[in-house]
Amino acid sequence: MKARAVRGVLLAGLLFLVVHVGAVSLAPTFEAAGYQTVEDPQNPTNSALYLGAILVVTALMLAAFKYDFDWAVRLVIVASSGMLSWYVFSVFLPGLAAVAAAGLVAVALLVYPEWYVIDAAGALMGAGAAGLFGISFGLLPAIVLLTVLAVYDAISVYGTEHMLDLAEGVLDLNIPVVLVIPLEWSYSLLAEGSTEGATEGTDEDERDVFFIGLGDAVMPAVMAASAAFWSPAPAFGLPVVPAMGLPTLLAIVGTFVGLGVLLRMVLKGRPHAGLPLLNGGAIGGYLVGSLVAGVPLVQALGLAQYL
Repeated sequence: MKARAVRGVLLAGLLFLVVHVGAVSLAPTFEAAGYQTVEDPQNPTNSALYLGAILVVTALMLAAFKYDFDWAVRLVIVASSGMLSWYVFSVFLPGLAAVAAAGLVAVALLVYPEWYVIDAAGALMGAGAAGLFGISFGLLPAIVLLTVLAVYDAISVYGTEHMLDLAEGVLDLNIPVVLVIPLEWSYSLLAEGSTEGATEGTDEDERDVFFIGLGDAVMPAVMAASAAFWSPAPAFGLPVVPAMGLPTLLAIVGTFVGLGVLLRMVLKGRPHAGLPLLNGGAIGGYLVGSLVAGVPLVQALGLAQYL
């Protein structure tokens, strides 16, 4: 791989690492703060409800783009970025300071949405979202959610192709729904325009930037955070991520294996569904790590309570 492609791969890997490590480290802190979003995290129907919410939001966004309500989508996403940032800051900063820091994130996205601002905000809100889902989805619900979303992603990219329409709509909004991966540090999203160079050419030498959906980083991180919080496997007790155990570690490794394959395809210039590779790697890595750690497969799958 040429130097510019290597830079892009390393940046993408760094952003994924921040989201995953952040989610794993935030999960127990979020739970202690009472941020769990469902009454019964072990209920697999939570996955169906979340999938239904995704379908509704997707339909609303597509309708907004069709009827020129792009501005509304941008405001909602920026507000969501501020809210998720507040969740993260609230466990480190006192009340008003956390609100101020989250407000700065939202303001930065509104007034200066350069690629590094979008990526920083995306990594922050991605870690927060994955941490919240990790404590709210037990092992079985997390596996069901990631599996169904992987299938849905494949269908929506290769079948109906409506996910490509959605991506085309959000790219022009300069919001952290996507991670912006420039192949040159001098690249400017504001100067070049959000889609300039993204679809030109067939390889990395003929483009300046590529994009990865933020959900591609968040969803596999949910598996890592869920494993860190719910798996009975012993943790290593690392300083930054004390909940990190073998299932969590190998879930992250599996995600990065999938990411490597995905980036190799993306750099050739064609859009691809990310979740089949990323979620598949996360689930596979988690299950291998569980078995190596001595957790029975039935327990690792979260099925023990039903048998």
